[in-house]
Amino acid sequence: MRELRTTLVQCDLRWEDPEANCRMLEETLGGLGQADTDLIVLPEMFATGFTMNSREMAEPMAESRTLAWLKDQAQQRGCVVTGSVAIVENGDYFNRLIWARPDGSVATYDKRHLFRMAGEHERYAMGHERVIVELKGFRLLLSVCYDLRFPVWLRQQPAPEEHFEYDALLCVANWPAPRRHPWRILLQARAIENLCPVIGVNRVGEDAKGLGYAGDSMLIDAKGEALIDEPEGQPFVKTATLSLDELQAFREKFPAWRDADHFTLSDGVGY
Repeated sequence: MRELRTTLVQCDLRWEDPEANCRMLEETLGGLGQADTDLIVLPEMFATGFTMNSREMAEPMAESRTLAWLKDQAQQRGCVVTGSVAIVENGDYFNRLIWARPDGSVATYDKRHLFRMAGEHERYAMGHERVIVELKGFRLLLSVCYDLRFPVWLRQQPAPEEHFEYDALLCVANWPAPRRHPWRILLQARAIENLCPVIGVNRVGEDAKGLGYAGDSMLIDAKGEALIDEPEGQPFVKTATLSLDELQAFREKFPAWRDADHFTLSDGVGY
């Protein structure tokens, strides 16, 4: 069977302290590696917390110590390691999801929807491209936190003569506890409407502004049912296995995709 072993890492983050967070994550992951998992998913801005102090905390892409750490972890553990990092490149600041592969290569996705209620749109630049990566036969669409609220951006857009564009949706987040209900519901909704598993990883604890995070990291199957769900607000490392054969069998048994609306996205404000 074609399977993807997926590890969710729900953790508390040290505020604006990349070295401490990387040390903590190394200890948390322990000996986890290719014998145990194919994909390790860390929260949004796992090195700093959800900081709007982009001018001081963003790392140059070409010299990023956090990027180097991610690549090193992927190579040492023999699996993909992913999470988002505050990055500066060519004078612009990005909340950038980095997909680090064991062979040393990376793919990146810049967060499209910036959380204006925290002023993120004033501190970071908007991403313009959807990014799909492949792993163990699975195609995964990458997203970050606030993106989850925008179903058009995340909707399946298969090419002509194809039924599906991607096989799983991945979302990393710093999603506060007061809005935990939408987080949980939207993860399930995105899975159901796109007929695909959804991987959602959020942090726990409290940031320097006193904002609390309940976690609620979840792995949801294509039916909207949880394979991983630990709603107790505590750190954890959990692994579950996704089956591409089972996913395709479900899509054939319940072919709602046959009645989907066809559309295209533009890069304008009113897409």
